[in-house]
Amino acid sequence: VQLQASGGGLVQAGGSLRLSCVASGSIFTIYKTGWYRQAPGKQRELVASITVSGLTKYADSVKGRFTISRDGAKNTVRLQMNSLKPEDTAVYFCSAESSTSGTVWGQGTLVTVSS
Repeated sequence: VQLQASGGGLVQAGGSLRLSCVASGSIFTIYKTGWYRQAPGKQRELVASITVSGLTKYADSVKGRFTISRDGAKNTVRLQMNSLKPEDTAVYFCSAESSTSGTVWGQGTLVTVSS
């Protein structure tokens, strides 16, 4: 399983960004995909996750502002981020849980929210 993340950038507070994570390889082994983030000097934290059945989970800090979704036909998981805050600034990583490959990480994409 390989993951390719994209969609980061610079946005003003209150703005929106959409991150995409495209999976390739043995995608049929993936049972959960998530977005994590890591801000400077902080530990990596779960932002949101979604299972193949559509069950979602969100960090309390992003509930009501971020939405994670799956497009099975395009092997893509997206993270729609609205009402962005400066504290959302971080490197965002896509991650997948695979029944054969374990935890797989994509490269990070930087999200910067200016105040």
